[in-house]
Amino acid sequence: MLSDCGETDCVTQRHEVRAETRNEFIARKRTKRVNTDFASSPLALKEKVLSRIRNAIAAEARTLLGLAERIDDRCAVAVEQLLRCNGRAVIVGMGKSGLIGRKIAATFCSTGTPSYFLHPVEAFHGDLGIVAPEDLVIALSSSGETEEVLKLLPQLKRLGVYLIAMTGSETSSLATRSDLVLEVSVEHEADPLGVAPMSSTTAMLAMGDALAAALSEARGFTREQFAIFHPGGNLGSKLLLQVGDLMHCGDSVPLIQPDAQLCAAICEMSDKRLGAIFVVDESGKLEGIFTDGDLRRLLEKNNNPLAMRVGDAMTPRPHTTQTGSLAAEALRDMQERSVTVLPVIDEHQNVSGAIHLHDLIRAGLA
Repeated sequence: MLSDCGETDCVTQRHEVRAETRNEFIARKRTKRVNTDFASSPLALKEKVLSRIRNAIAAEARTLLGLAERIDDRCAVAVEQLLRCNGRAVIVGMGKSGLIGRKIAATFCSTGTPSYFLHPVEAFHGDLGIVAPEDLVIALSSSGETEEVLKLLPQLKRLGVYLIAMTGSETSSLATRSDLVLEVSVEHEADPLGVAPMSSTTAMLAMGDALAAALSEARGFTREQFAIFHPGGNLGSKLLLQVGDLMHCGDSVPLIQPDAQLCAAICEMSDKRLGAIFVVDESGKLEGIFTDGDLRRLLEKNNNPLAMRVGDAMTPRPHTTQTGSLAAEALRDMQERSVTVLPVIDEHQNVSGAIHLHDLIRAGLA
């Protein structure tokens, strides 16, 4: 009978042998791979790698072109059902299909279709409670035989939800037990071994994006609505930020009346540092604008322009913007008209502020 110490030594020795064997195996595989890869010149290896990358991309491109050619009325029915759905679109998938399902759910949400992803395993441990009878379920499985997804189908049927299968096999268990089938089969995976989900997941993702695009258009989804769901970052700034959020106002706005001398206007321009001054009447209504560029051009034509009236040197009826206008639109106007500052006016044509190109650049819009 072995002592406790002897048993421990034997176990330790067995572990060491296993570890050594595993390490030797890994080292041998690495050596074999290196010997195979570098048997040719580095240039040949580079071309081999680039060829594989091009082939993989081309394979997935062919998959998408083939999918586009096979689009039929079932896709229109799917969009109709999603539009009629009073609940949310529940996306179900396992493994790689599950990862694609998460992206489809996120795209649906951001384009006006309430959606969430349900993990089929977690569904059996309480998450199924989030599914309501008025929801619609889209189940993703390339083979249509994913065990975890199939086990969930009876529970979904009891809830009475409409079930759409997105699968590569129209004769699969998932397809035959669904209300509608969206076929996303592929001839070959882009994987050189033909086993890793590549082309198949690309097809699923493209179908999900296509449904989201069709739903967005059918709902009349606008850029402003999209911005509401994306308030952060550069995208939110471009779609939500208004002129009134960035404009100069109050004493920082350069104003002058048309009867004032040009020398007074130049002093005001220099003090406010916006490169322009707005010409207004006694009530504050905008009559014109005078800019640094106008001054340079005037000096080229007139030897003594400083005694001139501002009203005689201004540009009448300048282009304007309003406080409620999108800052991105003001930027586009400036770029199209090659100007750096715009008067901001209210509904009565009174000047309420000024927006400068630098303000828009600092806000990250350019």
